[in-house]
Amino acid sequence: MNLDDAQRQQVMKWIEDGLKVSEIQNKLASDLGLRMTYMEVRLLLDDLKLKPKDKEAPVAPAGALNAKAAPPSGAPAPAGPEELPEEAPPGGGGVSVTVDQVTRPGAIVSGKVLFSDGQAADWYLDQMGRLGVVAKQQGYKPSQADLMAFQAELQNELARQGY
Repeated sequence: MNLDDAQRQQVMKWIEDGLKVSEIQNKLASDLGLRMTYMEVRLLLDDLKLKPKDKEAPVAPAGALNAKAAPPSGAPAPAGPEELPEEAPPGGGGVSVTVDQVTRPGAIVSGKVLFSDGQAADWYLDQMGRLGVVAKQQGYKPSQADLMAFQAELQNELARQGY
């Protein structure tokens, strides 16, 4: 769909105001009388070289690992209580995160993490945006410092891969 200059300026202003694609879709219909599907609005924004604010991936809050979340269907349940130690034991290396080539069932994205003390775990992000970590060793709880490093590494790795 072709927009005139005034309409393009209005769409640019909406983007600057922080409106999301669905909100722009509604504004186009109500303010400009242009009925477009969500995908058409996305393509329009792409043609105008505009980036909507709702493109950012959801980031799990720091307390997300403390929350008791049911694992996705087919995923093993985490063993042991969900409490995390407050103090970080001395660790030798950093935390490394990998993303699975084939995502585990019931997850949007999944992978593996190796903590600084050499312990490994599987992680997943389910459809509800809940982050789950399942340690290979039953009862293992990573240090708070490792969890913070894991979240930062996970965010960087997912951003690098376009999530």
